[in-house]
Amino acid sequence: MKSIAIAFSLSTLLASIAAPAFASHALESAVKAKVDLPAGATLYIFLDGKMAKEDAYGRAVMLRPGEVIAARDGRQIAAVGNEVARLDYLLREGHGG
Repeated sequence: MKSIAIAFSLSTLLASIAAPAFASHALESAVKAKVDLPAGATLYIFLDGKMAKEDAYGRAVMLRPGEVIAARDGRQIAAVGNEVARLDYLLREGHGG
């Protein structure tokens, strides 16, 4: 009985260590590009070309389609889509960047 408890504890520990590795991979595989915005915000461009915005506090915020967003490096990017739900899900699951 003691060996079963030890095996269960060990498997739980290993699973908790491996989970963050899978979490960061999920965001990286879903995002084509990350663009730094002023004041600490981030614009995520997904593989399908749609976009989502994360504010400086790690929250997904609304985008208006066609909204022009200024990147930190001076580029002007026109928003395509509003994938706030997709980004919110990834951030809540601990995949935030």
